[in-house]
Amino acid sequence: MAKQKRLSWTKLLFYLAIPLAVGTVSGLLVREGFSHFEARPQPALTPPPWVFPVVWTLLYSSMGVASYLVAVNSPLKRDPALSIYFLQLLFNFFWPLLFFGLEAYLGALLWLAALFLLVLYTTVCFWRINTAAGWLMLPYLIWLLFAAYLNFGVYLLNR
Repeated sequence: MAKQKRLSWTKLLFYLAIPLAVGTVSGLLVREGFSHFEARPQPALTPPPWVFPVVWTLLYSSMGVASYLVAVNSPLKRDPALSIYFLQLLFNFFWPLLFFGLEAYLGALLWLAALFLLVLYTTVCFWRINTAAGWLMLPYLIWLLFAAYLNFGVYLLNR
């Protein structure tokens, strides 16, 4: 019988804090861009503005738990997966800067495509290490597809 690993609250909080900090700092940097964005034509199915911080907080929390589940494994397994994870977080950090800050909608869409591929690869890597971690990444992938739809719609409506 496999030995059950004990929950490390310190590690869990650390891995939760990382994506939440990425989202918070990125959001603060483009705070003014949100009001400009809201004034622009939006594609159908665009949710009300309050939905975005709620969804992203849930997604960042889910990512944090997933990364924790991977981080408690042996370095040989976890290090490559966490490297890709941190790379996708870096891409995640810059997308709002492109989209809201620079209003570079086409560039943001291309960046989002790269982010999606990185998250897909991260999800596969996480899944191989811990199935629950893989499942926890799936809502993020789905939301990125929806974000791509919104990004493309904003691009088309605001060229």
